[in-house]
Amino acid sequence: MSYIVPTAFVTKIVDAGESKVYMSTKDTVIRAFIAGAILALAAAFAITVSMSTGSPLVGAMLFPVGFIMLYLMGFDLLTGVFVLVPLALIDKRPGVAVNQVLRNWGLVFVGNFAGALLVAFMISFILTYGYQIEAGEVGKKIGSIGEARTLGYQEHGIWGWITVFIRGMLCNWMVSMGVVGAMISTSVSGKAIAMWMPIMLFFFMGFEHSIVNMFLFPFSMIMGGDFTVADYLLWNEVPVVLGNLVGGLAFTGLTLYATHVKTGAKRELS
Repeated sequence: MSYIVPTAFVTKIVDAGESKVYMSTKDTVIRAFIAGAILALAAAFAITVSMSTGSPLVGAMLFPVGFIMLYLMGFDLLTGVFVLVPLALIDKRPGVAVNQVLRNWGLVFVGNFAGALLVAFMISFILTYGYQIEAGEVGKKIGSIGEARTLGYQEHGIWGWITVFIRGMLCNWMVSMGVVGAMISTSVSGKAIAMWMPIMLFFFMGFEHSIVNMFLFPFSMIMGGDFTVADYLLWNEVPVVLGNLVGGLAFTGLTLYATHVKTGAKRELS
């Protein structure tokens, strides 16, 4: 498995965050676009499998294939850069400033959304033969998720908003474990196993992932979902993005940094 201990791989996490800050606009957007598209396909695949087998667990077990593929190819999700890039700023890497961190997040958000939106149109098109027939059971299922995860939260007011925020936190706690998990092994199989475990957990538990939702909600609206863009943004995407940021950075990025990078440096000095 070629396991690398945390004290050795956490510095790689900071290095990865620094490299993303200096990536060109073109490369950042393209990598984010493909990542959003692949994750959207994986979400559609997992929902299809769940319906075909009647087992949500099977769908959750297979959903991580998309995440594994995109990270092995070096593509970027917003949930990943939420964790990696700020660490380069916190570590005071030369030339890394707040505006560069925000620039990276903005470009990755745009790229992820564009990729997920394209797949939403493509999947909706093929399920309906160019919007000429009903989408079928799979289309109806995906479409229903949009209403449930906007109007369903809205019914509970501020407590619904807090609930979706916390679900976003829990999601990126697990997803970011997958991001850094890819660095604990030098073998493809080791990386895949380390990524697969937390991603399966988040998907089966129904936590909220901002990029998956960039596919689900536009798809639902295309299919005639009874909610507005404002509903989607206020009652899902905005709290989920904020929750993804807080959960991933606080529970994974900062804890690893504080307990391995900082303490590791102290040991060396002593």
